[in-house]
Amino acid sequence: MLPQDPMILLSYVNTKLRDEYPSLDELCAALDADQEELVRKLAAVNYTYSAEQNRFV
Repeated sequence: MLPQDPMILLSYVNTKLRDEYPSLDELCAALDADQEELVRKLAAVNYTYSAEQNRFV
């Protein structure tokens, strides 16, 4: 289960992307996470996914 607090979620997801997954698609598939919901939650706190950087910025 992913963290519910948006800032903790941001840190968690960016760490996983940096250390374990080469893309957001792979992270979501491995963690069985709803990618649209994840993107929406982080967009609500002004973060968007950068495929070039493989992180939310």
